[in-house]
Amino acid sequence: MKSDSKQSANTLGDWAKIALEKHFQKTIQYEEDVLSDRAPEALHQMRVGMRRLRSAAKGFAPALDLPKAARQSQIGKISHSLGSLRDLDVLLETLESGYKDTLPDQEKEEFKRALTLLKSERSHAFDAVRETLNSEIYLSFKNSLADWLNCPSYGEMAQVPIQYILPDLLLPEVSALFLHPGWLLGIKTKKGQVKIDNLTETEVEELFAKQGETLHDLRKQVKRVRYQMSLFTKFYGKAYSEYVEDLKEIQEILGKMQDGVVLTETLSRVLGCNLQDSLPTLAEKLLENRYLSWLEWQPLHQKYLKPEIRDHLRLELLYPNLPSNSKKSRKKKKKG
Repeated sequence: MKSDSKQSANTLGDWAKIALEKHFQKTIQYEEDVLSDRAPEALHQMRVGMRRLRSAAKGFAPALDLPKAARQSQIGKISHSLGSLRDLDVLLETLESGYKDTLPDQEKEEFKRALTLLKSERSHAFDAVRETLNSEIYLSFKNSLADWLNCPSYGEMAQVPIQYILPDLLLPEVSALFLHPGWLLGIKTKKGQVKIDNLTETEVEELFAKQGETLHDLRKQVKRVRYQMSLFTKFYGKAYSEYVEDLKEIQEILGKMQDGVVLTETLSRVLGCNLQDSLPTLAEKLLENRYLSWLEWQPLHQKYLKPEIRDHLRLELLYPNLPSNSKKSRKKKKKG
């Protein structure tokens, strides 16, 4: 089945193949540019393709019988190598475009030394990516998945009409998201009510020092749910798409907070001392920007703590678009 055959796709297996093919083609189209190190955007797009490919392999797992070389674990190993290089690209771009011209003269030499050290690390990270993309693991992954797409092998659930099984695929992921302890950071409970606590910049920094990893893990869970839900927008309405957009925004805001943490930790490591001692102006600006991102997070945090919002999302997932005769049957059963 080709990617342009969505009109005839009905089963879970049909849509699994469409998703895998789409993200596989996106991944490999950037391979040459990544190997030649031509542009950071090519690396970014290839990494996104691998992440979405892994998400599709997980989301459609009940319908798939993938070869070992093309399963989630192998995709994850390749994606990890790309991710390390991409993270350094983001750090360097952020430092050079966002902070370089804001520092006093007395900090510029130390800042320049930090950039030199990070560029050296990036060079090693690129060597690792080149080794990965020329490795037997990557070649086997490409060949195995290409062979599977030409002659797919499915699991037992593949023949089930996709509309009937979507709630069972999506609800466990959303439930895991809502149960994540990251939602509890920066809130207070009183008489059974959950409310956002108005934390100061100092309190936010103390929270990050103790539980920053929990908030980072929440972002990763948001991303997983967003990727999975994005696979199925065709089967739901406007409200569903709006939830997907909210998840994207949450991911980006939490990502900005995490970027500040990573920048601080990475610069302290490469410079061999506390960032506050070596680049105090930069350290202060990173703290300020993290706090601004924290404030940006609060409205969405508050929104998704509300029981009615969570209930509405769950109900939305329960009723994907069905053929007209099935909708009538569903309504009769609900009335009964």
